Amino acid sequence: MGMRGFPSKKDWRLTESSFRRLLEWLDAGEASNGEKYLEMRRRLVAYFDSRRRPNPDDLADETLNRVARRLEEEGEIVDTAPARYCYIVAKFVFLESLRLPDKDAMPLSDLPSVPNEGPEENDRQERRLGCLEECLASRQPEDRNLILRYYQGVQREKIENRQQLAASLGLTANALAIRACRIRAGLEHCVDQCVRNPANAPAGGNRPKGGRS
Repeated sequence: MGMRGFPSKKDWRLTESSFRRLLEWLDAGEASNGEKYLEMRRRLVAYFDSRRRPNPDDLADETLNRVARRLEEEGEIVDTAPARYCYIVAKFVFLESLRLPDKDAMPLSDLPSVPNEGPEENDRQERRLGCLEECLASRQPEDRNLILRYYQGVQREKIENRQQLAASLGLTANALAIRACRIRAGLEHCVDQCVRNPANAPAGGNRPKGGRS
């Protein structure tokens, strides 16, 4: 889920397993059912918002994705407390965001994209769009509808939309956020695999092997 314009390791994507590892690391053995993750994300959003950065939600997601990537690479982070480490990473993300034109601070809720820099990049973006459509079609209808509705709207409209969605599903706002993040992680992994190997792309309308994302 890396933001366009930010340096990141090539082809890394947040997966359900890496997201689960991040949740466990933030919980530090307390089994908060995602509460620690949501609280950390809220604090990061406030951190970027207080610094008047556009799309503070996206910068918070970028920060947590980088932490998840390091956890996946190294297995654990034991030298620094979770909250402190997240703020250290957030500081780097903040400094990098200052070097990006505002137009590059695109919402991470959109399809992970690439700069429009010529025919090759356009072809790549079209492939990712095609893979996204196939991966969406492969989800259970309730997961597909949830993730599409979850990212509708901007700013206040998005907040109200998510409140209505949570109410319609009988979920708390926190439970909805965790469920949406799990679905999205599965989708991004599916899109990445599809782009790398189109022959193994999921057939539209069929569930992928391995169950729910």
